[in-house]
Formats: sequence, C-alpha cells, structure tokens
Amino acid sequence: MKSNFKSWPVIVVLTLVSLPLLIMFTFQLVDTFTNPVPGSIWPESFTVEHWRFLWEEPELGRSSIWVVTWNTFVFAATTAVAVTTISLTAAYALSRLNFPARRFFLGGLIILHAFPTITLIIAIFLILQFLGLYNSLIGVILVKSALELPFGIWIMKGFYDTVPWEIEMAGVQDGASRFTVWWKLVLPQVQPGLSALLIFSFLSGWSEFVLPLVLAPGNEAQVLSTYLSALILDDTKPDFNLFKSVGMFYAIPVVAIYLIFQKKLMNIYGGGSKG
Repeated sequence: MKSNFKSWPVIVVLTLVSLPLLIMFTFQLVDTFTNPVPGSIWPESFTVEHWRFLWEEPELGRSSIWVVTWNTFVFAATTAVAVTTISLTAAYALSRLNFPARRFFLGGLIILHAFPTITLIIAIFLILQFLGLYNSLIGVILVKSALELPFGIWIMKGFYDTVPWEIEMAGVQDGASRFTVWWKLVLPQVQPGLSALLIFSFLSGWSEFVLPLVLAPGNEAQVLSTYLSALILDDTKPDFNLFKSVGMFYAIPVVAIYLIFQKKLMNIYGGGSKG
C-alpha cells in the first residue's frame, strides 16, 4: 500500500504532462469523422467523407493509397528482415570469435551509428545513381538496411554476451556442430532481443521519411510518409480533415504494434554490452 501511495505523485505528473497530447489525438480522431461547426471546434455532423481516399480513385498524377501502403509495408518488412538476419550472425561473430581487428569493428559500429543520415545523403545519392538503383524501392531498402545495421549488430551483441559460454560448450561436447549449437541453444536465449529488434526495425522503416523522399521521389516507389507530405504540400485545395484522416491511417499500424508488442520492445534494452 505504501509503495502504491508513493507512486501517485509520479502518476499525476505523467498524466498532466501527457494530457495535451491526449487532447490533441482525441480531437484529431473526432475531426476525421465529423464536420465542425463554422467558427467553432465542436463537431456539427458525423461523416466518413474524410476517409474517401480509401475507396475513391486517386487523382491524376497521384498513386492509390493501397499501392502506397503496400510499398510502405514491403519497405519496412524487408528492411526489418534484412537487418535482423545480418545482425544475428554478425553479432554472434563479434561476441564469440576472437578474430583480428575485432575491437576495430566494435568501435566502427559505434562510429557508423553516430553518423546522422542527412550527412551521408549526397554520397548515397551518387552511389545509387551509379548502380542504377535511384528512384527504386530496392535502392531505398538497401540504404535503410545498411544504416540500421550498426545499431542492430550492437544490440544483438549485447544479448549474446549475456548467454553463458557453458551452454555452448555443453552442446559441443555432446557432438553438436557449431551451427547446431547456435541455432538450437543460443538463439532461444536471445529470442527477446531478436523479437524486439525485428519490431523496432519494422517501425523504423515504416516511419522513414528522408530516404524515400530524396532517393525515390517517383510515384512508383512512394511510401505513406512521402504520400502524406505531398498531400499537405498540395495547397491548391487544402482539406485539413483529409490530412488528419490520412495521418491517422498512417499511424494506426504503429499504435497497434506498440500496444501489442510493448513488452518485447522494452526488452531491446535488456542486453549487456561486454567487450
């Protein structure tokens, strides 16, 4: 009882700080389904007209919302799978194998992760043009995966470092190969980190804006973040409730994933960081 009583001040402070955000999101949700009274913030009538982008044919020069949503899902999912797969193997090598220049690689991961994306964008742009991958979804996926890898490898290394050596030694002594030991004995031990990294990488890809905007400006590779930006920049006939509806549509998967997998996402900070 005493511990619960002591937590009340913290709950009250957090509630007060979060209240403006809750009010803002509430009004945004209400505005997507209502028409306001002229000159007032209160709704006048219920409508689904602001969600017409879900079933109407897109305007000339604009992609369908479902094509853009599919592009966003492919971009986020492929990036997440690539980052997680490579991080699993690279982090295991950095955690378990004592190869030359190991500390150099570990330091390089931190340095690479420290570079903001915007500082590398010109070099990335030139490389993609040279490779013929500019203005393509695969080019943006490769770049996003490469930029996310240092973080993914470092996080997974921390989880591998917490797995006792004795587990692997027992498997090797029983005649199992190194791959079998890694697959059947080590991976189950780092499953929380694996799940959290997969979800975190997906969310990072889903919310990415700068890379698709600069490296894939065409409609064929458009994602939801750039679709929403183009909608807002088209000020010939602004429809603010339509903007809010598209923004809500864009945010729904993120909110759902956070609510469903919040415990797994918190586990991403549970790994150690032994050298």
